[in-house]
Amino acid sequence: MAEALAKDSGHHSESAGTHPGTKVAESAISAIEELGISMEGQFPKSIEDIDESQFDLIISMGCGVECPKLPIDDDWGLDDPVGKPIEAYRETRDIIRSRLSELSD
Repeated sequence: MAEALAKDSGHHSESAGTHPGTKVAESAISAIEELGISMEGQFPKSIEDIDESQFDLIISMGCGVECPKLPIDDDWGLDDPVGKPIEAYRETRDIIRSRLSELSD
């Protein structure tokens, strides 16, 4: 969700995880599409596949996971909505959207 929201805000963005799933969660897609934003072409990626040198800022969503491989600039400490109802995805989406807006200010 963070990647889609950041791209929609005009930022070059990629997302990756320490334990990526095999596909993007349907609830994540639904929560983003409610805003009229497409997640087409997005897929789960591992942090092992990310070249951190191409980014000015690396933000961890938190989710209770340590990420020693990447030089994290900020940790937003979000709860992982995986396995929770769509409302949890919406809440996470809205927090990410708000935080991205703060970055743009």
